[in-house]
Amino acid sequence: MLGRGEYGETLLAPGVIDYIKANGLYADRFPEYRKKVEELLDPDRLAHSYGVSRAARKLALHYGADADKAELAGLLHDIMKNAPKEEQKAVIERGGHKFTDVELANSKVWHAMAGEAYLRLELGITDKEILSAVRYHTTGRAGMSLLDKIVYIGDFISEERDYPDVGTVRKYACESLEKAILYTSAYTVRTLAAAEKPIHPDTLDCYNDILLNLGKDEK
Repeated sequence: MLGRGEYGETLLAPGVIDYIKANGLYADRFPEYRKKVEELLDPDRLAHSYGVSRAARKLALHYGADADKAELAGLLHDIMKNAPKEEQKAVIERGGHKFTDVELANSKVWHAMAGEAYLRLELGITDKEILSAVRYHTTGRAGMSLLDKIVYIGDFISEERDYPDVGTVRKYACESLEKAILYTSAYTVRTLAAAEKPIHPDTLDCYNDILLNLGKDEK
């Protein structure tokens, strides 16, 4: 699948190889999709994608979701991240999406939208839960499914993440996905507002939906 070497040492950076070996990620699951992300992502993004797939699987087992779906969605969530912006935009449009002004002004959300379209158009994935989890892993949305929540938070807590509040988010993720999403979406809203950047309506809807529906005893 990967060329010479059991773990594709000729194609993957040493740190990625070590991570894969240490975490047993080359099981029999999803060989064709692993090959695709290895082709499309740089070593750091590939390591992150494996980290998110692992975190998503753990969260799925913890919260009673489909662990294989969670792992696959985590693996594929950033599949278009390294593509040039114009390529991302073209894939999104080919997938039938009409850009809003806010989306045009914030290209950082494009890779998630492009990822969902790429999964449909190029990989033939039709599972609506997986497509939704990839599509909304950056912005969130109102009425997130369990798989949406798992991949969204898995992206924040994967093992290579080391931002200052990651310990807090990991703690919340073990207690309540909703509590973790409230914390992270509030941070996103504050950060974008402070920088006078446009905020995607889905992000605001996600924050409001979680805030209004999270039990007071969980806040």
